[in-house]
Amino acid sequence: RFASAGDDGIIFLWDAQSGEKLFELHGHTQKITAIAPFSSSDAYEENKHLILTASADRTVIVWDCSGGRQVQKVSCFHSTVKCLTVLQRLDLWLSGGSDLCVWNRKLDLLCKTSHLTDAGISALVELPKNCVAAAVGKELIIFRLIGSNDGSEDWNVLEVKRLVDHQDNILSIVSVNDLTFVTGSHVGELIVWDALDWTKQASECNFWDSSVHPDAQPEIKLTQSPYETSVQHLTSDEECVFAAVGKGIYVYNLQMKRVIACQRTAHDSSVLHIEKLPNRQLISCSEDGSVRIWELREKQQLPAEPVPTGFFSMWGFGRANKQASQAAKKMQESTPMYFLELVGDLIGHSSAVQMFLYFGELGLATCSADHLIILWKDGERESRLRSLTLFQKLAQSGDLQLKF
Repeated sequence: RFASAGDDGIIFLWDAQSGEKLFELHGHTQKITAIAPFSSSDAYEENKHLILTASADRTVIVWDCSGGRQVQKVSCFHSTVKCLTVLQRLDLWLSGGSDLCVWNRKLDLLCKTSHLTDAGISALVELPKNCVAAAVGKELIIFRLIGSNDGSEDWNVLEVKRLVDHQDNILSIVSVNDLTFVTGSHVGELIVWDALDWTKQASECNFWDSSVHPDAQPEIKLTQSPYETSVQHLTSDEECVFAAVGKGIYVYNLQMKRVIACQRTAHDSSVLHIEKLPNRQLISCSEDGSVRIWELREKQQLPAEPVPTGFFSMWGFGRANKQASQAAKKMQESTPMYFLELVGDLIGHSSAVQMFLYFGELGLATCSADHLIILWKDGERESRLRSLTLFQKLAQSGDLQLKF
């Protein structure tokens, strides 16, 4: 199942297999700004699947997914809650706006920070050792949650560090593993951080520079729009970070600390959301209404041609040139080169596709500013399933003799 939320303040719960609408949840009066699943694990009652929703009406509502009913509403916020993060291990959840608030499962406010800025927290990510990283404008603030030693529900939240390495507002943040997390900014900076001591491990700030990616097709432009370099979304596996930068997609290898593949114009407009799939595939969606599937493939290395020494050999430059070309050839052979190949194009939306959810064999759900949610299926798999169902019905009715 999945939930969708819109500017109308309504939340819908859907069946991902059939596309059937299960529940329509009314309770907010303005647009939904954040949504997060929250599984209850009370020893005295059976597990409940809950979702938290925040709205521009300055409320957060907890919903019971199994019955589609409102469990509780919190209305004590002084500003819009922009992000929600569930700390499943601690059985707590956090709300981020002008303050960072810490809540338990019973919706008791355990502690909160003092007023941060009017801009507020735009994104949160969980870190090891009971810490979280909060994006506040161009700053990254590390908070630590401290529980009481006497077994009571008393918690405290402390600011432990401010990281000011970004030159512009942080738009995206993703946790890679227990050791690493990555942030991306409005002006195209990608910074790799150590999740334990919060030091900068690596950075990439030249996504838009064609000289850095000589394989990319040069583009002739009179002006460079800042939106073309902003890192709208990040996703990751253990090996790489996949960044939606402007209209393009970039694959940054964490071990090599460099971009190993890019598609500078993956879409006609800004890429809003990307996700890594199995089998080295990637899905992206854009403001232009398109949803595309990419595959990360390794380039076939061509044997390097010998470099003619020509005129420079007279002046003794030939030997140095030969050595340099051999070193370049050796590096080229040892470093695999990759590229992103377009393998699928899903055409159905007429406006910006803001997000999607991938359900493996059940398919893909996309939501768009055209007010549509589309459920996509693997055509070959669906055809096989229909054929199988048909054969089973024929066999049951006796119209088909199955011989082995």
